[in-house]
Amino acid sequence: MGIFSSIWNKITGHKPKTAPQQTPAPSAQPAPGATPAATPALPPVDVEAVLSDLAASKGGGGNWRTSIVDLLKLLDLDSSLAARKELAEELNVHAGEHGSAEQNIALSKAVWQKLAENGGQVPASLRD
Repeated sequence: MGIFSSIWNKITGHKPKTAPQQTPAPSAQPAPGATPAATPALPPVDVEAVLSDLAASKGGGGNWRTSIVDLLKLLDLDSSLAARKELAEELNVHAGEHGSAEQNIALSKAVWQKLAENGGQVPASLRD
């Protein structure tokens, strides 16, 4: 499993207290001979709400909105240079030297963009 997959799994596995609770609709049995309807898509994950809730539960969370290191630490993932190099390769981020501020900023933006592409609700301010 790649580092981005770990990020996505940590975010989608955490249920924020601030998110509205959704109750599943009762499942109706299809009539005999009827074709079953497509499985309903899961609602998008409010990434910012999940991370804000997680940061609050941990007493802060640093500057996770702009710092890839703080984001990885918030999610209890490896934030080492080696891990960030691996994530940069995974997301095809080649800005600046490994570990530089330029690369870390580009990596953070790439993660937010990839979260949005995977169905996460990510504010434009985090993707830009």
